[in-house]
Amino acid sequence: MPYTAEHKERTRAKIVESARKLFNRHGFEQVSIEAIMSEAGLTRGGFYNHFESKDDLYAAAVASFSSCNPFRKDVEASPTRDARELARRLVNLYLSDQVLEDVDNHCPLYALPGDVARAGLSPQKAYTDLIRNLTLVYQHALKEFSDGEQRAQAIVSLCVGGMVLARTTDDATLRHTLRDAARRQALQLLGAN
Repeated sequence: MPYTAEHKERTRAKIVESARKLFNRHGFEQVSIEAIMSEAGLTRGGFYNHFESKDDLYAAAVASFSSCNPFRKDVEASPTRDARELARRLVNLYLSDQVLEDVDNHCPLYALPGDVARAGLSPQKAYTDLIRNLTLVYQHALKEFSDGEQRAQAIVSLCVGGMVLARTTDDATLRHTLRDAARRQALQLLGAN
């Protein structure tokens, strides 16, 4: 008896979730299809029923951040109609200790940039979509500014760059001050000190 479409969708989601966590922890090159399938509680044989290649899975893992990211839950927990307030909360959360410490749920924008830069077109497209989507959140909050798009891109750069640098140092003080400097500048660009 063949599996239902719902079962296939759940299995695919389980594979993507396992891959996303392993890629965040170890990077693209260090993670094998066998390790991903094992983490998902499945055998390698079923991999190609869901994905054409490891690159295809990588793109799906990067894209999945839109629906599984920790920001979404926290931001939705206290909804607001004020786009500026939402953007401010997102900056504060993105650069928080809580998010820095949650390695399994790191945003691919700061967790995987080196891997994506060397990846194929499909992962790069998924990564580009994440950049554009995050930029749109800030751009929406900056509609009244003639340079709103440029400010939004600068905010994304500050947030992602602050987290990239914070992840690379073993100095706890520097981890904090890098993110704090990025946060202050991002909030200033939002006009929301």
